[in-house]
Amino acid sequence: MKKRQVVIRKQASQRASSSQIVRTAVRYAECQKNHAANIGGYAVDGCREFMAGGQEGTVAALGCAACGCHRSFHRREGDTEVLGNNS
Repeated sequence: MKKRQVVIRKQASQRASSSQIVRTAVRYAECQKNHAANIGGYAVDGCREFMAGGQEGTVAALGCAACGCHRSFHRREGDTEVLGNNS
């Protein structure tokens, strides 16, 4: 079973006395860390998707269980969705 970290943010914005709920889901895709940078080359490890190494809210959750890299080395993909009016 794959572990996937999805971050959801809700924002309420006022527009003509109505508020909209905006949901942003963030997903971390393939690892882009260059493992051969110190010798002047380019080589990635082939990790296709970030899998959190621990429970959400812990320091271990920022490390990838598959490749061991920090979450910031993985390509970030975000989806924004407007859910509608909430009056």
